[in-house]
Amino acid sequence: MSPQREFRPSKALEGVHGVQVVHRSSFSSEEIDQHGNFQSTHDRSFITANQPLLIQVWQQRPACLRPVRGCSHGDQTLLETFANVVTSLPFIALGIQAPRKNLNTKLYANSLIGVGVASTLYHSSRGKIRKYLRWADYTMIATATVCLSRALRNENPKLLMAASALLLPVQPLMVSAVHTGMMEVAFAKRALEDPELRMAHSVHKMSSLLGGVFFIADDVFPSTPFLHAAWHLAAAVGVGTCNKLLK
Repeated sequence: MSPQREFRPSKALEGVHGVQVVHRSSFSSEEIDQHGNFQSTHDRSFITANQPLLIQVWQQRPACLRPVRGCSHGDQTLLETFANVVTSLPFIALGIQAPRKNLNTKLYANSLIGVGVASTLYHSSRGKIRKYLRWADYTMIATATVCLSRALRNENPKLLMAASALLLPVQPLMVSAVHTGMMEVAFAKRALEDPELRMAHSVHKMSSLLGGVFFIADDVFPSTPFLHAAWHLAAAVGVGTCNKLLK
């Protein structure tokens, strides 16, 4: 019998009380669910056929909707791990020494302590938990930049702060870049108005420049040891000069 032959139901059961003949298409099938109702598999077949397309759409989502990925390199030796942990501790000290004049400055000071703790936990970790601690490290850095921006300028646009809070878990590097830029502008303006801040601003610019070089070099040359520790030190110097703005 040809598979393309149209299915013709038998007429022998027609007219029998309580029996209903159901016509089925050769191109679709039906199943009876647990409630005794017919359920077409056409809808499920459509979803199954389009799963690759849905997966492609999800994989091509914007970068702002992608969580930060774990770092696959770094801390390759015990000595490098020790250096990265030791150079994370200055952030805790800076957080303890930071001014705590109001709620915003207190939040910033505590966030600096969080940066040091998150960095220490990340660099001393191994295994599957490492990628989650890498995310926590980046997120804590972004949180500190947001808190510093709020401490320096309490009248930040509410829309900007709301957007920063939403993007903080999924795109911490972008949040850090935006609020660091705002801090740099505020620091430059204050240095022009206050001569006592000019030396601190000069040190801040040099440390920021070196920190940027070390950060990029650490990503381009992942097998080079102690680049990340050098970035820690440069960033700590830059953070220390920022604390002068809050006094």
